[in-house]
Amino acid sequence: MSLVQAARAIASQFEYTDADITRCGAQFIREMRLGLQEKTPSMCQIPTYISRVALSTETVSSTKVEGLDNDWSIKGIALAVDLGGTNLRVCSVCLQGGATVVAHQRKTIIPRELMLATHPSDLFGFIAREIEALLQTYHPEPLSKTNESYNPLSTFCLGFTFSFPAYQNAINSGTLLRWTKGFDIQTAVGQDVCKLLQDEIDLLRLPVKVTALVNDAAGTIMARAYTLPLSEIRTSIGAIIGTEKLSKISKPLDGDYDKSIGEMFMSIEWGSFDNRLSVMPNTQYDAILDEYSVNRGSQMFEKRVSGMFLGELLRLAVRGLHTNIALDFFSMLNRDEDREPSGLLTPWTVDSSILSAAAIDTTPDLGVLKQKMQEVFNYPIEYISNEEARAMKLIADAIGRRAGRLAGMALGAVNLQSKQMSEPANVIKEKDTMRFPDQQNEADFVDVAVDGSVIEHYPGFEQYMREALRSITDIGVEGEKRIKIGIAKDGSSVGAAIIALLVAEQNNIHHPI
Repeated sequence: MSLVQAARAIASQFEYTDADITRCGAQFIREMRLGLQEKTPSMCQIPTYISRVALSTETVSSTKVEGLDNDWSIKGIALAVDLGGTNLRVCSVCLQGGATVVAHQRKTIIPRELMLATHPSDLFGFIAREIEALLQTYHPEPLSKTNESYNPLSTFCLGFTFSFPAYQNAINSGTLLRWTKGFDIQTAVGQDVCKLLQDEIDLLRLPVKVTALVNDAAGTIMARAYTLPLSEIRTSIGAIIGTEKLSKISKPLDGDYDKSIGEMFMSIEWGSFDNRLSVMPNTQYDAILDEYSVNRGSQMFEKRVSGMFLGELLRLAVRGLHTNIALDFFSMLNRDEDREPSGLLTPWTVDSSILSAAAIDTTPDLGVLKQKMQEVFNYPIEYISNEEARAMKLIADAIGRRAGRLAGMALGAVNLQSKQMSEPANVIKEKDTMRFPDQQNEADFVDVAVDGSVIEHYPGFEQYMREALRSITDIGVEGEKRIKIGIAKDGSSVGAAIIALLVAEQNNIHHPI
């Protein structure tokens, strides 16, 4: 068997057919419905206590919209903390109206020891110090005033994007259910993550109050809605979160929320879909990745879709080529003992950017991919043959396509469960004559807000999602055309600030300036 033939055999294991999508979609809907009935099933549906989006003030004031009150519009400054994985972002966000947002941020890699700390204060104290550094840079005056005379009632409001399963009891309170994405601080499980952060903020005497706990998808919805023209405010799904009728939520909702709208955004913890692997694809490489992950047996869907895991999955698959001596794949690794350890042989050193490079490169000699292979695997480019690069591309493309189709399956299931495709969207329109290029009425569209490195940087990922959507019987070709997918850049951070300001206004929390 040639190297390329061996690569094709591995790539075929990642095939995810239309029949697979149908089976998974039906199971996804079953688990979504269970999540509306039970508090903490495997795939939770967590109430966000958010029932509306915020709009830019100037856009609202310039357009009369029936049924829209001024309390949907918002301006001001808020802070946001985005803890979504190995990177921490702390932001100052200024909403200026007119769909305009100005944001300043600090981005920091979280040290590995803090991800596995013994005490929650180690991690949350680190976050509080990053907030302090942001204030020193962009808001030194209120910070100096606070140090002279601490007044906890005069504060910056802060939205906390916490991208881990936490069951929300209120808009500003959530109990950590479990860690994912390589974190494992067991003493934090069962505690209120907003209180953990607020306690550390208060120790530093910062003029900051955590007013909202936000799922990253909810933040993405808010950010996209704020920056769209008023005629296009129809966002109803964030990857992956959806609106649900209150009448369909049979489990208790403990916190206060607006019952007048009759709907609430529900955070669907899709990373835990089908943890039992009853319908999801499971290759030998998926099994190895799960075996050596910190949350073995959990987040099985996330491990097949998230950019955090796709690079490691590729590494495991192509390592199989290397260990087969007869294939002569990266053979110089076995001969050059003085070379630094290769990423090919080192777990968790390969990220999803190599999949993007493989997808981009369609040249005969795959020069762009070879360059990336040299960088990622610490392997001289002059040793990389066209056949080796082709083998890498075959497997990388197969993993990326499966991830995109899985994501499309989940998006389609949320559409069907929330009836977005069968009912007119909750649309705010300037005029009934608005049309998109294909001449469909704007109210026929469902807007999906997305954020993240894979959807933004992996070419063709959206098309893989759309392939899956078209294969779903109750969506099909025409239904897929009605789904508009839009990137909300840094959406989770900006959206968290928007939600924090909404809550602050409702509770009369004043800005320190």
